[in-house]
Amino acid sequence: MAMAVPALPILTLYSRGYCHLCDDMRAALELLRGEFGFELKVLDVDADPVLLARYDERVPVLTAGEQELCHYYLDSAAVRAYLAATTLS
Repeated sequence: MAMAVPALPILTLYSRGYCHLCDDMRAALELLRGEFGFELKVLDVDADPVLLARYDERVPVLTAGEQELCHYYLDSAAVRAYLAATTLS
């Protein structure tokens, strides 16, 4: 009987194309991927009026499901704590 492979945690980065803070957060997240396995979805808030209304001036915003982990700058401690908790469960 084959063992089920646990699904990777999914983090969502709400971003926009001309945002240096977004680029910085994405680069920092890529470094964390070497330590913790996770899937990163990047959504452009300017491509969706609902996302634009919700996140506009707050980007970048990093979420895990409905839980906001951080915005503007990567809160490495919060993201590490979330990822550590999800990989233990």
